[in-house]
Amino acid sequence: MHNLKATSIFSVDLAQFDNKVLEASLEKLILVDFWADWCPPCLTIGPILEKLTIEMNGQIALAKIEVDEGENMKLAGRYQVRGFPTILLIRERQEIARFSGAKPAHFVRQLIESHLGEGHKAQ
Repeated sequence: MHNLKATSIFSVDLAQFDNKVLEASLEKLILVDFWADWCPPCLTIGPILEKLTIEMNGQIALAKIEVDEGENMKLAGRYQVRGFPTILLIRERQEIARFSGAKPAHFVRQLIESHLGEGHKAQ
């Protein structure tokens, strides 16, 4: 379980984003958590996202972006993130869904499950 967490849940910054998130999204669904440590809803949703990522047993990965570190706010700008937390679902280098704010686990699980396996459907 610990090894799965190490490979499925990771922090990422602007310099690593294309490689660790966009390239990885060609293989699996990536959740991108734009968060800040001063944001109470961010601290609420973080553990829910981590628990669901582990429960999904390698089907998804969670990339955590601390918006106040380095140049990470440029990523928030690229994706037009207006508030925190904002969670993007990325597959095949494209955003396919998003939500903002702290949501209950059942909402997040349903959203993830609705997008699992969609990557190879005909457009």
